[in-house]
Amino acid sequence: MSPVILLSIVLQIACCVHVIRTGRPLYWVFILLVFSYIAVAIYFIAEILPGLGNDPAARKVVRKVKDRIDPEREKRNASQQFVLSDTQATRRRLAEESLRSGDFQQAVELFRGALKGLYETDPEMMMGLARAQFGLGQAAEARATLDALIAANPGYRSKDGHLLYARTVEASGDLPAALHEYESVVPGYPGEEARLRYGMLLVRNNDQAKAREVFNEILTRSAASPRYYQREQREWIDAAKRELSAIR
Repeated sequence: MSPVILLSIVLQIACCVHVIRTGRPLYWVFILLVFSYIAVAIYFIAEILPGLGNDPAARKVVRKVKDRIDPEREKRNASQQFVLSDTQATRRRLAEESLRSGDFQQAVELFRGALKGLYETDPEMMMGLARAQFGLGQAAEARATLDALIAANPGYRSKDGHLLYARTVEASGDLPAALHEYESVVPGYPGEEARLRYGMLLVRNNDQAKAREVFNEILTRSAASPRYYQREQREWIDAAKRELSAIR
């Protein structure tokens, strides 16, 4: 069978399945089966494309593709808006894009400039400042910022913030306190990074037996998880394998 015909059949079947699963009008099935590539193109434009803008997962994929093509695009746009109008919103956006692109020094300056007046203790911006400080290797400053965040916003909760705090404590050299922080954050953390870092700290603390349990737990959890989770956590799963191999 010709590859062109085979591809047409595959696309037609995929679109027909989409029609049925999403509750689209069944006349689409007839159109798709009769008109092949033209029908597939029309169906995609008329029924699938408009919904992609409202799909968070689709938006995330589109952004990843755009970022691969032009990693500085969003930061450039944010910088242009900031130059045109230095407001709280534009400063914050540029700070976040600077942080995302790894320009930690600029992120620190922008977050500091934004943490004024009504936003002096804004927890999200204080978190951004702490992340930028940690990115610069300023673990003590990042920890101080997080301590100030906790004091000013006692009801604020962030798993990523708790993990960052554990890392700042570890960087300070206080291993017992860091172990305590990791033990607290690991159970509810949505991913394997916290568990991996906890295991690596256990190795540093010469507790290889416990570390082995933690690394094995990562592998067991990931093996029983859906494929998308395994893809998302690949960096930490592979690291757990390496660490486990080094212990053995």
